[in-house]
Amino acid sequence: MEKYYVYILYSERLSKFYKGSTSNLDLRVQRHNSGYETYTKTGVPWRLIWHTEKSTKSASMILEKKLKNLKNLSVQRSVDFMIKYSEEVASPDELLFLKQLSGY
Repeated sequence: MEKYYVYILYSERLSKFYKGSTSNLDLRVQRHNSGYETYTKTGVPWRLIWHTEKSTKSASMILEKKLKNLKNLSVQRSVDFMIKYSEEVASPDELLFLKQLSGY
């Protein structure tokens, strides 16, 4: 059974998050950081901050859409979401980084 991932990357250069979904997380992050992806090439390097696994492509696409709607609100809402679901944060270092971004 194929796994699907929803992920959040962060570019320090742009001070922005990028949210997406994929069936191959490692390859997708590599593509973003190689400058291959047009939308994200100006933000290289991207840090994988948060990700979660979904059992179906449709479930991953639904969550991706919800996360992308957070961009219309604020960086703080995105950070608050990732801290709330901190078990999905990529590493303890990334959780610390998120807490620094949020001012906690």
